[in-house]
Amino acid sequence: MSKKPSKSLAQELDRYITPFRYDGSGKFHLKDHKTNEKGDLDKEKAQEILDANKKRLIAFQEKLYAQDRWSVLIVFQAMDAGGKDSAIKAIFEGINPQGCEVSAFKAPSSKELDHDFLWRHVIALPERGHIGIFNRSHYEECLVTRVHPEILAKEKLPPKLVTKNIWKERFEDISAFERYLSRNGTVVLKFFLNLSKDEQRERFLDRLEDPSKQWKFSMDDITERALWPRYQAVYQDIVRHTATPHAPWYVVPADHKWFARVVIGSAIVAALEKLDLRFPHADKASRGEFDEVRKALEKEEKAGNKRAQKTGKQPHAQ
Repeated sequence: MSKKPSKSLAQELDRYITPFRYDGSGKFHLKDHKTNEKGDLDKEKAQEILDANKKRLIAFQEKLYAQDRWSVLIVFQAMDAGGKDSAIKAIFEGINPQGCEVSAFKAPSSKELDHDFLWRHVIALPERGHIGIFNRSHYEECLVTRVHPEILAKEKLPPKLVTKNIWKERFEDISAFERYLSRNGTVVLKFFLNLSKDEQRERFLDRLEDPSKQWKFSMDDITERALWPRYQAVYQDIVRHTATPHAPWYVVPADHKWFARVVIGSAIVAALEKLDLRFPHADKASRGEFDEVRKALEKEEKAGNKRAQKTGKQPHAQ
């Protein structure tokens, strides 16, 4: 009786990935995506998946770093209190910091405003073998800048270039940028943490009550909350116009942080599995050198043991 073929990791995790992935095929409406989805999981089972994904991610990252061919860019976008920071902390716990960098993009500096809108993001891109995490990203230039036109006015663009087509043009530029990255070995994974307005209110209240979280709260958060419908409309436009097969969006239900982390972690490890990452093999000449070094070290060990027998002392470990 033949054995059933074992499932790949991507197949095993598919139910936590595919329902939330949009690659530009078909129509997209943000209202069709529930913010409180939690699949068939409870918190205990979700933690088991999260822990398993951490181990997988650590193993994949070691191979990614050693192979030094691919790089991974992970983009996080969300409304305030969407859970970006805590997701990054939970999912990437234990990752070797030598091969992983987090870039958080705040309001652009005067130097950054003297460059094109993608410049500061380009210089923060991950090297080969590295994972780069953008906590907010180049998409802020189609989001906050669009909701607050006064920010666009500070970007020093020639007036004749600021037309009614500027957002369409920026979508085209970003899609071309991400296509360029994918063609040069950077895997682009984009996560929009889809939070409900009610859940945001609860998280704001929690921040106000907890002294350890009060530093996260700003009155600007309340100002932006008043613009909720506008932000939702712009996010829908962003996902609809910039999701592609080479750089899809994952619209992550974010009301339950534990489920959001399952979706994000599963999508990342499934994408890494597809790269067929391996530790580099030594060439024939190197293996010959290794044999010589091994023999010399073994000879050194034997000599040390002989000296120890004569003197009655144990070999000294360095």
